[in-house]
Amino acid sequence: MSFFSLLGVLLLEHFQPLTHRIQLYVQFARYANILERQLNGGRYRYGVLAWVLAVLPPALAVGIGYYLLQSASAPLALLFNVGVLYITLGIKHVGDTASRIALALRSGELDDARKSLSEWQGSTTQGLNANAVARISIERLFGCAHRQFFGVFLWFAVLGPAGAVIYRLSHILYQKWGVLDPHEFGRFGLFSARVFELLDWIPVRLLGLSFAIVGDFEDAIYCWREQASNWTNRVQGIVLAAGAGALGGRLGDPLEYEGRVELRSELGLGDVADPDHIDSAVSLVWRAIALWLAVLLLMTLAQWAAQ
Repeated sequence: MSFFSLLGVLLLEHFQPLTHRIQLYVQFARYANILERQLNGGRYRYGVLAWVLAVLPPALAVGIGYYLLQSASAPLALLFNVGVLYITLGIKHVGDTASRIALALRSGELDDARKSLSEWQGSTTQGLNANAVARISIERLFGCAHRQFFGVFLWFAVLGPAGAVIYRLSHILYQKWGVLDPHEFGRFGLFSARVFELLDWIPVRLLGLSFAIVGDFEDAIYCWREQASNWTNRVQGIVLAAGAGALGGRLGDPLEYEGRVELRSELGLGDVADPDHIDSAVSLVWRAIALWLAVLLLMTLAQWAAQ
């Protein structure tokens, strides 16, 4: 059923992509804030309790709902899967945003490209030149493909719709609690960080391998091996280095804006990223998705043949 669920949600997203914040996530973030205020005593076990109270109830509700629907009607269970994936995945809007930035850069409309990128990543882009905007856009695209698609989809394939919910909510808690400074907030956020790192270990490597298969394999593997560990966040480094190598462009490198210089390691090989590289990056992501659609289709056909 994973193949038909993924195909269904991709078709749904094509005609009706989510372009706004989902209220369910807004409410979950508020609930997480309440849990933090009530339970954050700086102890590790309080972080464990908060994570369990935040993630397990919705995951169990989704899992039980799917089980009941599966027992009653396979088509209803399929529709349920598509609905869960629709609110946990999100790739069409991401690709459209990247393509819009590429078009603006190609047309010489740097201010429009900066504005689109600023709205996308939620931070200022003033002072960035065209190459910097292209680099950051590709890095953002690869990061979204990792966290908003491949991570969610892998755990959906393993644990069903409950797995998709667990991964997505764990990512939100990682962003809220897992990055808290232990010196200021104690060990409260360590469990959220460790759980998400565990959940993310396989997806990030499968995505890096997928980029290599559908792109320049030799360069992707080389950049993964030689450059990923130089990036500030090694997990992000794997995705960005493998993606840059598969793409045949260069990401990373220092950024200059608003009178400041942000030092960053070099990722990838070849020319510095430009608007054409953004379009190629969007294509690379969709080819990786098509690869896993094909894998799922073969697995589905093999299951049918074995029956």
